[in-house]
Amino acid sequence: MEIIKTAIDGVLIIEPKVFGDKRGYFFESFSQREFDEKVAPILGHTINFVQDNESMSSYGVMRGLHFQRPPYTQSKLVRCVKGAVLDVAVDIRKGSPTYGQHVAVELTEDNHRQFFVPRGFAHGFAVLSETAVFQYKCDEFYHPEADGGISIIDDSLGIDWKIPTDLANLSDKDTKHALLKDFDSPFDINVSLY
Repeated sequence: MEIIKTAIDGVLIIEPKVFGDKRGYFFESFSQREFDEKVAPILGHTINFVQDNESMSSYGVMRGLHFQRPPYTQSKLVRCVKGAVLDVAVDIRKGSPTYGQHVAVELTEDNHRQFFVPRGFAHGFAVLSETAVFQYKCDEFYHPEADGGISIIDDSLGIDWKIPTDLANLSDKDTKHALLKDFDSPFDINVSLY
């Protein structure tokens, strides 16, 4: 796999090596050994994934921007196995030089890209295709009492979601998250999250 660094340290795009022929294709979607060899040195620590999740959504669905509060904060390794999504990670670590900035990447069933979202980031995505099946690995189990979020429709974040706002399909829960300017982050760049 090829590791692509982004404008924010620790946020990574991962491109697997795909072997294709007239029958179709094959690739390793995850190898702990290769992840440890190629990603851990960039991060400065290993990641142990403990839970896999999958969601299916239709065009215009926007989910996020979610995170789990300490001590249950999560890293995520996400990918789109059917359709296409715009996936976004927003730095919400107080004191970070990139606080409030984001990285956006299009994940599709054709490009097979994966996106690593570290702890201390809010995560969300918008469905760009008729339907999308989205999978993600987490390095902490889900704890509903630790749910957190910032508004996915906060214009101050400067995210181009690639879908018209009037076509966005949001959950009631996601429309109630605070704007970044009103948000008191539980993360601090000077406190290790790992």
